[in-house]
Amino acid sequence: MAWKNRVGHLPLLLRGARQVGKTSLVREFAKANYVSLCEINLEFQPELIACFENLDPHHILEKIAAFTSQRIIPGQTLLLIDEIQEAPMAIQALRYFKEKLPELDVIGAGSLLEFVLNAPEFSMPVGRVEFLYLKPLSFSEFLLARGAEPLWKMISQANLEKPLPEVLHQKALQFVREYLILGGMPAVLSEYQTRMQFSDAQRIQMMLWMTYRGDFGKYGKTISLPALHKIFDQMPELVARQTQYNKIDPDMRSAVLKSAIDLLSQAGVLHKIISTAASGLPLNALLNDKKYKILFLDVGMITARAQLSGQILLEKNLQLIHEGALCEQFVGQELLANQLSYLSPEIYYWAREQKNSQAEVDFVISIGDKIIPIEVKSGSSSWLKSLKIFMEEKKVPIGVRISERPLSFEDKILSIPFYMIDGLEGLISRLI
Repeated sequence: MAWKNRVGHLPLLLRGARQVGKTSLVREFAKANYVSLCEINLEFQPELIACFENLDPHHILEKIAAFTSQRIIPGQTLLLIDEIQEAPMAIQALRYFKEKLPELDVIGAGSLLEFVLNAPEFSMPVGRVEFLYLKPLSFSEFLLARGAEPLWKMISQANLEKPLPEVLHQKALQFVREYLILGGMPAVLSEYQTRMQFSDAQRIQMMLWMTYRGDFGKYGKTISLPALHKIFDQMPELVARQTQYNKIDPDMRSAVLKSAIDLLSQAGVLHKIISTAASGLPLNALLNDKKYKILFLDVGMITARAQLSGQILLEKNLQLIHEGALCEQFVGQELLANQLSYLSPEIYYWAREQKNSQAEVDFVISIGDKIIPIEVKSGSSSWLKSLKIFMEEKKVPIGVRISERPLSFEDKILSIPFYMIDGLEGLISRLI
């Protein structure tokens, strides 16, 4: 809506991994805000690629209208070019829609867009296209989808002076456990809502898993398919752990495995948590690109792939499940979901490997002009050795622990329950 209402807005490219809901979102948006939607899909309808041989938008619209038998009226019709990565010329044509037909709203969407945009031979229409990044549902969106809007309102209003009452605290944590099982993929939640059976959700999750695996043939001819398969199949073991190529496959060259990880990252299937020195802002100014951990797209799909039963997740201490990796995946996913949707997703951690003085902080973010370290922990604050080392070394005023504990602030440590991560910035800002 902000994009549509902004005067002089540019054609939009909606980016995100396969099956996060890009097409469905545009359809719902069009239904509420336009007289009509003209939707074409360049993967499903490859014959339409020929419409973009000429970059003149008037010629393009004539051909699309003739093919679809649909009138395209600027100011009334939204044009959706789905799977736009199948025709790089269509992406370049967006520039001329802005210059020659600015009154027509155009959205391009595609799940493997990054491969085209990052190709050396592709010329991006810089300054003539806007981007938005769509991710799986955040925990707050999950609560709304599950019909828990009253609880969501209580969570969003909670603060240090008035934290959530214990009974609601436990209820919210139960929903967190549900989210670890179901994740935020729209098709999974839609299926679960039908019969409320985790087995139904897991069936869709494994179908999505195989869909992603089946896409690897589109990732380029020069990348090793065995390397892609090896990394993808080991994803539950790789999540939230520092990447060591020799442990993925000692017989495969590190450069091959690195290229495969980079491609999966481009496709949005995984995110790299890159090591930052965190010595100043911006955090990406002092990175060690060779040192990183991995997050997958969606925690529910990791749970399904790891064959963790819903019963275990609903009853066991969260930090003990999968050595705490699921909780770290959840927190990382929430931090990404709450970033500005027009910025390319970025996420960092901090590690020091001095002899006899090793320390690692799970995530490092910036709020305003402050650097904030985050640990995903349970237990008392005396266990937060790495967090306190970071705070002392970097002279930061506040550290954050995210756990099952209730909201509190003590000894410069802000303790936030898993369900309040999207309120983190507001809580930190008020404390500062």
